[in-house]
Amino acid sequence: MKEKISIKDYAGIITEELKKGVLLNTQGEKFNSMLIGWGALGTVWNLPAFTVYVRESRYTKEVLDKTGEFTISIPLGNPDPVINRVCGSLSGRDVDKVESAKLELAAPETNGVPGIRQYPLTIECKVLYSQREELSELPEDIIETFYPESLVGFPEFDMRDPHTAYIGRIVDAYIIK
Repeated sequence: MKEKISIKDYAGIITEELKKGVLLNTQGEKFNSMLIGWGALGTVWNLPAFTVYVRESRYTKEVLDKTGEFTISIPLGNPDPVINRVCGSLSGRDVDKVESAKLELAAPETNGVPGIRQYPLTIECKVLYSQREELSELPEDIIETFYPESLVGFPEFDMRDPHTAYIGRIVDAYIIK
């Protein structure tokens, strides 16, 4: 069962939980979920929207570019540390995250991407627009903080790959019961 909600009524919860990490879900040949801590809830072209940012190297980007749909799953209460670890550190290219994180999927209402029962506040989106960011256009302090040449202790990880911003029109919002 799902309870339809007004995004406006939950905007504060959504933006607070985003800082802690929420799940960006895609559905291509298989379901994938990625932990994100950046995003924007708002209005674009008089439409309710949720914007997500995905690095060029991520499996999620490949799927988003093909399907143009995503859901955002937000915990109501404490997030599950196993789900956050699996979805925040493993690639959907290599791992079945449904199995590894023991995700309980809930059928979507409007787009083709399921939500996650353990993170019941669900926002379904269809991509309106996407744009690859140009690192040269960002302030130097942002580049140094968020796009270092490598992670400390992990020189094999090139962190200079930019993000693509995906503006998703919110087509449905509900709480999975």
